[in-house]
Amino acid sequence: MYLHASASGRPARIARVYDPGFRATEAYRATLPDMMEAAHDAIQGSHVPIQQVGVSNFRLPLKFRTKRGERLTLEASVTGTVSLEAELKGINMSRIVRSFYERRGEVFTGEWMGRMLKSYLRRVGTKDARLQVNFSYPMLQRSLRSGLEGYQYYEVSFEGVMTRSGAYRRFIHFDFVYSSACPCSAELAEHARDRRGVYAIPHSQRSKARITLEETEGRKIWIEDVQAHCLAALKTETQVMVKREDEQAFAELNGANIKFVEDAARLLYREFDGDKRIRDFRIACSHLESLHSHDAVSVICKGVKGGFTADFYDFRSLVC
Repeated sequence: MYLHASASGRPARIARVYDPGFRATEAYRATLPDMMEAAHDAIQGSHVPIQQVGVSNFRLPLKFRTKRGERLTLEASVTGTVSLEAELKGINMSRIVRSFYERRGEVFTGEWMGRMLKSYLRRVGTKDARLQVNFSYPMLQRSLRSGLEGYQYYEVSFEGVMTRSGAYRRFIHFDFVYSSACPCSAELAEHARDRRGVYAIPHSQRSKARITLEETEGRKIWIEDVQAHCLAALKTETQVMVKREDEQAFAELNGANIKFVEDAARLLYREFDGDKRIRDFRIACSHLESLHSHDAVSVICKGVKGGFTADFYDFRSLVC
């Protein structure tokens, strides 16, 4: 046996011992093998560039600033990648992680993300870099009539891309959950009541819109502004704190704002199209139909030349 003693009593050929007292010196570190120094023929497969290589879902607390100037410390999940040239074996991925921890006391902003990407390019010796930070952002929501307050959490991603040309682009991904009451079902329910005296309930369902936007260069849009646009467009955001008067109000609110998934997309388009801080956007909506065993979906984009397209298919990620 190599790692274990045999039944006959013969000891293992290899001793498995961890020395907690060992300390690596600079001289010792200099002797450690580095795969980044491997010969060119150590590359397996085709000798071609790789567009993205890096780390995903490493988590740490990051500081964010609210529109009101307050600081929040939130758990964040980070994906950081860089391009890899054909002649290189790989990258030192720990450098990406270390870059974050070296700046963990700073407040996360779009400018901060740009500096981080420049640090990637310098440290890893690459041409292109990408960074995405995912987190849940709390905002205090007031109930419709009772005056109660509770925290609504929004799934948000900040994304930054820096290319070999030096261009830096910033994106925000924002999920907004709302209620959608079907206009057709509402009409049919009223028809049953009017013609046959039958009480019927129109179908409505929890729904989600995912807003992906690119900020105009030199302009900043806050998360609170994105949420305000969604609320102004759709009206029927799901509620946190609810008493009976709030539930009644929500029923009335839905009745006043019935909408198909097509309506939701166009209402959101109108809101975001009017904000000059937003260069481009794409909006994907999904109504998780309570009538059907499938969902109703829509995708709309601003229509900027060379910008976002309506190629969105990940509707399962909009289940809420």
